[in-house]
Amino acid sequence: MDAQAATNAYIDAMGPERLARAMAYTTGNHWILLGTLVVSILTAYLIARSNVLTRGFLKSEQKPNRTAFLSSAIFMLLFSSISLPWTLYADWVRQHAYQRSSQPLGDFLSQWALSTVISAVLGALLLAAIYLILRRIGQRWWLWATGVVAVSMTALLLASPVVLEPLFNNYQPLPVGAVRDALIPMSVEAGVPADRLFVFNGSRQSNNFTANAGGIGATARIAVSDVAFKDATLSEVRAVTGHEIGHYVLKHSQWSILIVSVLTLVSLFAADRSYPRIARLFGVSAPIADPAGLPALMTTVSIVAFLATPFLNTMSRHFEFEADRYSLEHVGEADGLATALVKTADYRNPRPGLVEEVLFYDHPSVSRRVYKGMIWKAAHEASPSASPSIPSN
Repeated sequence: MDAQAATNAYIDAMGPERLARAMAYTTGNHWILLGTLVVSILTAYLIARSNVLTRGFLKSEQKPNRTAFLSSAIFMLLFSSISLPWTLYADWVRQHAYQRSSQPLGDFLSQWALSTVISAVLGALLLAAIYLILRRIGQRWWLWATGVVAVSMTALLLASPVVLEPLFNNYQPLPVGAVRDALIPMSVEAGVPADRLFVFNGSRQSNNFTANAGGIGATARIAVSDVAFKDATLSEVRAVTGHEIGHYVLKHSQWSILIVSVLTLVSLFAADRSYPRIARLFGVSAPIADPAGLPALMTTVSIVAFLATPFLNTMSRHFEFEADRYSLEHVGEADGLATALVKTADYRNPRPGLVEEVLFYDHPSVSRRVYKGMIWKAAHEASPSASPSIPSN
């Protein structure tokens, strides 16, 4: 089997119109990334210039933790509210324009409001802890604060499948049938009990077929979007779920916490050094330990995170390749993985340039992933000369 020819056949079957549309959508996402940074900086600047975080009702020398919590919560609520038009355009208007979602506007806004409140509360608790460290430790506060962030991310990883995710989607036991029968052996092999297999209404937010394997220990579970029952073959479900199980078995979530913790350390160190300059630009006179300076502090963190995007994307692509390999080796659905990947090409240009992929892609290009799958197929199938079936859509 000619792996490159098979790969080209899969992707070319999309047709020039779909390929052009995928390229336009992907290029737009690159600009969305830059636009989000600009909106974040401008929003933080507006909040700082409004002096809302210096109001008397927030200040209490006797209760600094209360001040830090309320200031952080107000900042996050204002930040989300002011940037809502941009969020609406990026996450709803564009998704509908490219048929990536059919979620009604009212439902989108209700979920945005719920997410904003949860983020404000959890974020304010975390920032209150960081400001406590700032007041108590002073120098090298960023080192201790990174530890708090790492612990918080670990707790979130544990709690999210059973506490947060059910707030946004309905999770039900995977119904008896071919899909459940196919996934039970895979879940047992991964150490996830069969009673932890779920289906969720992912079509509520997106038309994309997704699955995920998350949690740790008692919270571990495998969840498949209901889109799988509408627009995916059984081999695709097996291949994609095997990929997600690969993330779980290879502990990519734990590795991601470590990587993000290092980035947090760099971000907070940079914030410590650059705070006086950015505070002056924002018209903020408060010292770094005062929550009134939060807009300046968060601006540095946003800039560092943006600049670190190529590095984070590189690590993510490495994890995705590893998960693909796990799926191929443990499930063996090379063609199922290929057809599922081609469907993702509608929102991820399958043939980007090398520089574009390195800078902007958090997943390897579809062409490279399918090619690796075809290489695996040629090496492992009894009849390597057999041609893959070509997807009809």
